[in-house]
Amino acid sequence: MSDFINSFWPIYISVISAAGVFGCLLLLILTARKKVESAEDNTTGHVWDGDLRELNNPMPRWWMWLFVSTVVFATFYLIAYPGMGSYSGQLGWSQVGAYEKEVERAEAELAPLYASYNSMSAEEMSKDSAAMAIGANLFQNNCAQCHSSDARGGKSFPNLTDNDWLWGGNPEQIHATITNGRMGVMPPQAEAIGTPDDVRNLANYVLSLSGSPHDSAKASMGKDKFLVCSACHGPDGKGNQALGAPNLTDDIWLHGWGESLVIDMINNGKTNIMPPQAKENGGKLTPEQVNVLTAYVWSLSNKPNSAN
Repeated sequence: MSDFINSFWPIYISVISAAGVFGCLLLLILTARKKVESAEDNTTGHVWDGDLRELNNPMPRWWMWLFVSTVVFATFYLIAYPGMGSYSGQLGWSQVGAYEKEVERAEAELAPLYASYNSMSAEEMSKDSAAMAIGANLFQNNCAQCHSSDARGGKSFPNLTDNDWLWGGNPEQIHATITNGRMGVMPPQAEAIGTPDDVRNLANYVLSLSGSPHDSAKASMGKDKFLVCSACHGPDGKGNQALGAPNLTDDIWLHGWGESLVIDMINNGKTNIMPPQAKENGGKLTPEQVNVLTAYVWSLSNKPNSAN
């Protein structure tokens, strides 16, 4: 990737752009000066189909001026707008700036609409069909890429329609998750557990907590090793939402289940990151949009929406 962000490419683009403009101008000058000798009847001597002769007339003057105008326009365009490598143009225009202005204009137009929901709780908004329609659009534009369009997630991406929450599922906790993002980290535990057999025994014990298929004998031998895991997942394996530690007893497996996958998790650990979505933290959503989106996400795992 570093090959595409060094100083060579801006220079290369500048040379190509300038060469294209001046090359057209040079071509125009050279062809205008070139005189083609013609016969007395003003033809080039080329004949097709017996009697179809090519005349040696000059190009129409309007066409020549049109050609010149394109060269002049291109020159002024490259001075005013970015088109010469890293040169930003005299007018200071950029795609990013244009996009940000459009976003600001849209937010200003929608501000009164979002303001009407500021005094409503998540439960009240969940019963408002208009608020939920807005929330659904926000979800599709900002959340569906990871949690899928139906909010049921996938491997390593949480299902938002059930009641299994890593960091808590009340409106305040959901609001904090959307605003600040989350980082869930499970460090590798193989060295703390012991031998590969110890890890395998522990994996079977973890599977036994949720009634998943497991080897009972190995699970029995792995029970004592769970002490290492209980610091985060709790002595009963029910997890800890303050740490984002999953509940191991509910048979909901974010990263997949089975002996081999649990062993891999114990050996290698896992880091899962949800980036912050609030504009104040580098995301795209205003505080008002976060409030509406919070209510929508909360509604997915609570009572069905009822229209006003």
